[in-house]
Amino acid sequence: ADQDSGTRVVLIRSAVPRFFCAGADIKVFAASSPETNSRMVDAARAALARIEASGKPFIACIDGHTLGGGLEIAMACDIRLAARGDYKIGLPEVRLGLIPGNGGTQRLPRIIGTSRAFAFLVSGESIGPDEAHRIGLVNETIAPESFEHRVSQLAATLASGAPLAMAATKRALRDGISMNLKDALDLESELVDSLYDSHDAKEGFAAAVEKRPPEYRGE
Repeated sequence: ADQDSGTRVVLIRSAVPRFFCAGADIKVFAASSPETNSRMVDAARAALARIEASGKPFIACIDGHTLGGGLEIAMACDIRLAARGDYKIGLPEVRLGLIPGNGGTQRLPRIIGTSRAFAFLVSGESIGPDEAHRIGLVNETIAPESFEHRVSQLAATLASGAPLAMAATKRALRDGISMNLKDALDLESELVDSLYDSHDAKEGFAAAVEKRPPEYRGE
């Protein structure tokens, strides 16, 4: 998806009813050697790192139980949409004597704040989609009958946007959050300067002046 110029937006969703992703199979994990489990987790970490490093927007389409590694997948995405319903969202690893190992302890506080994330992590409790929306863990909740339409609507909106600008926005947020303010502002300046002479920026200005929809090419 990252290398395909025809792909503008990536949706991550489940093919299994009632589950987005329930994380690792506890029985398999318990029966496997530490080395085997480490290889599995390393592969998962690499996959999520590629989601974050991609210049494409990733949308997590949550419509069922989202636990452990499943929530870590969703948190690596740029936008999280959740269908309303009776299902659980959480990071229960502490109840197994572990901590999240695929980015949960680092991405969660960046999304909902340190104090709230700490309580969530050390309790191992799960919440519903409405509470997840209240604390900012998901961007919005949608009635189940409208979920597919809203996902398609948002994907279409982003797909019609300026690819270079969206990639620059993603990098500014991803890299800038770990920098001091001066360095982050310098990064922002560098990124916006790189866009001024692009076809998309010129097209965006021209479309605004001519009062027509822009036709972005990602160049």
